Amino acid sequence: MDFNCKRILIVGCGGAGKSTLARQLGSKLDLPVVHLDKLWWLPEWQNRSKEEFDVLLKKELEKPFWIIDGNYRRTFEQRLKYADYCIFLDYPTSLCIESVYNRVQEYRGKTRPDMTDGCQERIDSEFEEWIMNFENSVRPEMLEILQNENVPFIIFKTRESTERWLNSLNIE
Repeated sequence: MDFNCKRILIVGCGGAGKSTLARQLGSKLDLPVVHLDKLWWLPEWQNRSKEEFDVLLKKELEKPFWIIDGNYRRTFEQRLKYADYCIFLDYPTSLCIESVYNRVQEYRGKTRPDMTDGCQERIDSEFEEWIMNFENSVRPEMLEILQNENVPFIIFKTRESTERWLNSLNIE
């Protein structure tokens, strides 16, 4: 499949693998990857102000090429205005929870590559609750927004279908 998009959003539940797909796709398409978590979090899990985050995000959005992964519902519509494609990882909640716990084990005491230095991997009750509620609270609104925007998108229900799609891409 020919794929010439240069500004790609990747969204989905926590633990779905957005950052992993962003890195894989960025490597395949030779596009820079922007992790929203790195823009939002300061060391020791301190967050930036919304204003500072918005300035950093706008700077990234105005660049001609990128893959941006992350949800951050507050800025989703803004990001869609710049995007030429969106990928929605719509995986089962149980898979996402399992993946987050596996990630915590893998990066115990360390910071994963898509996070700000000094944010050691963890899962807290607030994040776990957000994942558990994603399907009923966040997902419907994001899908409605996607369907009402003029940005082409694809929804993947399984990791296998995502991998098949990634492997099918022909790059010009």
